[in-house]
Amino acid sequence: MLTVVACQSPTAEATAGPSGVVTWAASADRMGDGIAGRSYRLVVHTSVGGTDLRIRLSNAFGDRPITFDSVYAGIQQEGAELRPGSNRRLAFGGERTVTVPAGSTVWSDPLPGRLPAATDLVVSLHSPDAGGPASGHWMALQQSYATQGDHTAEESGAAWTVPTGSWFYLDAVSVHVPAGTGAVAALGDSITDGWQSTTDLNRRWPDYLARRLQRADTAVKGVANEGIAGNKVLADNPAQSALNRLERDVLSQPGVGTVFLFQGVNDIKAHTGVTAEDLIDGYREIVERVHTAGKCVVGATVGPFKGWHEWDPAAEAVRQEVNAFIRTSGAFDAVTDFDRILRSPYDPARMLPALDGGDHIHPNDKGMQAMADAVDLTALDCDTIG
Repeated sequence: MLTVVACQSPTAEATAGPSGVVTWAASADRMGDGIAGRSYRLVVHTSVGGTDLRIRLSNAFGDRPITFDSVYAGIQQEGAELRPGSNRRLAFGGERTVTVPAGSTVWSDPLPGRLPAATDLVVSLHSPDAGGPASGHWMALQQSYATQGDHTAEESGAAWTVPTGSWFYLDAVSVHVPAGTGAVAALGDSITDGWQSTTDLNRRWPDYLARRLQRADTAVKGVANEGIAGNKVLADNPAQSALNRLERDVLSQPGVGTVFLFQGVNDIKAHTGVTAEDLIDGYREIVERVHTAGKCVVGATVGPFKGWHEWDPAAEAVRQEVNAFIRTSGAFDAVTDFDRILRSPYDPARMLPALDGGDHIHPNDKGMQAMADAVDLTALDCDTIG
């Protein structure tokens, strides 16, 4: 059995990762308590295709070690059922079992074979000793499955009778790609996480962006969605702030050359006393740290949210000041003006009704696609910007 040594340094953790490119990711957060003997069958949608699949398991928020004694990867047929012959066991340092210390993550060994782009990949995992806080992503907007006992090797979906809308313990998937192929990581909140987009159809704006990138003549093909609902740039409630999760969720992801920063509305609308200057300082720190890591940053303006219950003229004034900084300061390597795309021409503080998911802050599927279509794809290639 392989036991991973706890990794306290973000730099060391990133070095331990694979040399490929991230094809799927979801930021981990603290979940409810883990259940010993529980298995999860997790459905995720890849972006870039490649070979030698690897997955990353997270115990980032655990308070004790967790052992995974059976981990498989296959292709979804329908529901919890897998395509015949696709389910294959993953190893960790050549072993079938891995123990991940509290606060750590671990990458699997490469799984030989090709994984196409835009695949519904299914990772099945079992832990005999899970307990304490589980690490995972609660708002998956994708149905996965759970069961008691180890059914990970089974391609049938018969045993997987408990549906779940969350991803547990899995926070990234990578593939080996041709030299020069890269990825972008979208660091965001519930809008990036996809709230108000249609469940199970992969209509978050980073999903639409991934489809554009697959069709385009560009070196950037991978997309890591690092959005967490409610997330703030500055404060840790809910979830760790963008500042505090930047290393683990973004900078450690293999192949990421550009960070797409689209956050701030939760800091603004919370009325905690955060000023435009405070938020701008947070942006500057993120930009500095990303640049220090040798990557580029695209900044996106904060979208309109008049009609949301926390909107008021004071919050709108902060949003306008922050957006002026994003557009004109030159702090970012490139800028995408989501505010311009989403706002109504008749009331610029309000979202265009045709793009509104209904709560006046989260776009619907059409709005998500409009956001993705507004991204200049050349601005995602760190070799061509800056």
